[in-house]
Amino acid sequence: MSELRVVHEFTGPMPTGVSVSHTGRVFVNFPKWGDEVPATVVELRDGAEVPFPDQEWNSPASDDDDGAFVSVQSVVVDPADRLWVLDTGSPEFRPTKPGGPKLVCVDLVTDTVAKVITFPREVALETTYLNDVRFDLRRGEAGIAYITDSADSGPNGIIVVDLDSGESWRRLHDHPSTKAESLESFRPVVEGSPFLERPADGEPKAVSMGADGIAISADGSRLHYCAPASRRWYSVPTHALLDRSLPDDEVGEQVVDEGDKGGGSDGLETDDAGRLYLTDFEHNAVLRRLPDGTFETVAHDPRLLWPDTMSIAGGHLYVTANQLHRQAKYQGGEDRRQKPYHLFRVPIDAGPVQLRTSGGTP
Repeated sequence: MSELRVVHEFTGPMPTGVSVSHTGRVFVNFPKWGDEVPATVVELRDGAEVPFPDQEWNSPASDDDDGAFVSVQSVVVDPADRLWVLDTGSPEFRPTKPGGPKLVCVDLVTDTVAKVITFPREVALETTYLNDVRFDLRRGEAGIAYITDSADSGPNGIIVVDLDSGESWRRLHDHPSTKAESLESFRPVVEGSPFLERPADGEPKAVSMGADGIAISADGSRLHYCAPASRRWYSVPTHALLDRSLPDDEVGEQVVDEGDKGGGSDGLETDDAGRLYLTDFEHNAVLRRLPDGTFETVAHDPRLLWPDTMSIAGGHLYVTANQLHRQAKYQGGEDRRQKPYHLFRVPIDAGPVQLRTSGGTP
């Protein structure tokens, strides 16, 4: 059996997103959640974390700077081998300002910014937290992007972007499928303890992050998504998201409950064989659903402490493990994270990954 392999160890801020180019270049981002973040987007080069595309783009003047990265949550390489950077415009979850939340395309041939798409206020609300993004270049003149809004204190939903015109619109606005579940229906357990928001003062409460993980089916016909605070996941026809003449409640009527996915998931991904991958932070694992509907384990390892974001490239699955649940917000005000954080990879067609029985947690 294959073993989970360490690609990189992070001794600075905690990472969330990872994406790998067609030529094997690895990009990672660090949102500004309280750690000191010298660069919110980097490329891993010979073991070093190099600001990408340069330090200037990683040095915003303000939260509404539309010419620099403010606080990046996701980086994704599209089928045309371009890197797209999803900027929340919300360091430490502050209210967004127009110009801050944006989608930025970097040409990987020249390593220069090729396009910046910002969002109108009715799309990126003050409460919006742009979380993850997927691309379908088969739609429209230049392709379509789908983005999850995982806001924990405002409406959730899916944002659709026309990459040609830069136009964007909200879909499934505050639809139940995009919301976190209550503690009565979902009580996650991570490292043996209930996963709750635990302030230093005050009573614990349920985690309220909404739609987060997102993936497009191999044929582009359905968009899958889930909230971390739920064991259920959902899908919706992409044609319904794209038809702007269709009222949003009619889009909501086409949502399908895909059932119990086995654990709490932060990230989703898909491959060309039609297999859907799910992180499982309750069980330190990555699962996948096969086209026939059955599930199997791709990786299971005690080092997978909060598997977050995945990227598939060159026959491997890459996944970040960032100990998100050990942050002070969830630990009564005490930061229990232990560096280093990790980026792992595993072959996706070599059978289940053998459980590591020694080495323990970071």
